[in-house]
Amino acid sequence: MSNLETENNQLIGQVAIVTGGGRGIGRSIAQILARAGAKVAVAARTRDQLDETVALIQQQGGQAISFTLDVTDQLAVEHMVSETTRQFGPVDLLVNNAGIAGDEAPIWEVDAADWWHVLEVNLKGPFLCARAVLPGMIARQRGKIINVVSGAGTRPSAFYSGYPVSKAALFRLTDCLAEMTSTHGISVFAISPGLVRTAMSQDLSLFKDVPDSDWVPVERAGELCVFLATGKADRLSGRYLHVLDDITELVQRTDEILENDLYALRLRK
Repeated sequence: MSNLETENNQLIGQVAIVTGGGRGIGRSIAQILARAGAKVAVAARTRDQLDETVALIQQQGGQAISFTLDVTDQLAVEHMVSETTRQFGPVDLLVNNAGIAGDEAPIWEVDAADWWHVLEVNLKGPFLCARAVLPGMIARQRGKIINVVSGAGTRPSAFYSGYPVSKAALFRLTDCLAEMTSTHGISVFAISPGLVRTAMSQDLSLFKDVPDSDWVPVERAGELCVFLATGKADRLSGRYLHVLDDITELVQRTDEILENDLYALRLRK
């Protein structure tokens, strides 16, 4: 069980955008943010899935709108941000969750365009979304960006490469953004949702024998997003946080983490 509280109205007055919000982790994050009081805009490629996400949020008393788009489409992303601002107000929180896995095959066997498309969705998408929300956040000197990465980005894989390469790059984009925005009241985090049973993960052969006890509840990512949205971990901006970490304990260790440059993507010699 998670020790994070998300059932109260911690985020009343906040506006959030969640990409990849049509199903799975993104849908759960959107629902939990809405339950915590945020107005939520969800984006994905499939209209029916988005409609279901919005309906679920509204049924629990929340407010939500949706955008059918491809996160690699710059004009569509910019329209999403401007329309969210028009309907709900300035964006306080961006959760870059949209992502794809790609083919399980060595580089010499995969289609080059398909491999590169994984990088476009998983890295260019978050770049475009962050680029679209940051001017407004900087103008108001406040805001949060949460990039959903993966433990796969911290180690090599013999099964596939596009996904871990893209997630490692997104981790680096996270701490670059954190450095760029540190004087503007903005915090940027990379979070790993753990091994969640989703349509994407269940399609990968390397997870076919994973025991039930190793799967992480989908709700944990949303709970962590709420905690980060409250500002309680702002000094950890730029760091990698896993949903199974004790986040309150990490906040207490902030001085140590910063002094030793922990939870970061670094070369050690």
